[in-house]
Amino acid sequence: MQFEEQIVIAASTETIFALYVDVKNWSVWDPDVKSSSIEGSFISGAIGLLQPSSGPRAKIVFTEVVSNCSFTVESKLPLCVMRFEHELSSISEGTKVVHRVVFEGFLSPLFGRLIGSQIKKGLPHTLQGLKHSAEKN
Repeated sequence: MQFEEQIVIAASTETIFALYVDVKNWSVWDPDVKSSSIEGSFISGAIGLLQPSSGPRAKIVFTEVVSNCSFTVESKLPLCVMRFEHELSSISEGTKVVHRVVFEGFLSPLFGRLIGSQIKKGLPHTLQGLKHSAEKN
């Protein structure tokens, strides 16, 4: 089960990626994040913590980081993995940004309905916040 939203932002991929790298300030542009942190550098294999605006604090693992292009974080749920994918593509108007949430595993249908529907509602607000922060820079 997956949910996806996209937006065009009048800013470079480097400007947007810099906002992603600044993990401790994700809450500035993402209304669904209360707090976030990362241990060490923004690289594949890094570990962090994410406190959503509603819900328990969760450990996140940065499973893939491609500078100025994409990054993916995963969080484990009982018999399910929740994966957040973030992709940037340069286009003539600036950057196309895609945020995708994927649930995989035995209980993915359950968590997709319980958590996914709430995340799906928040994705457009998250992307608008990212757009506002990136275009302001």
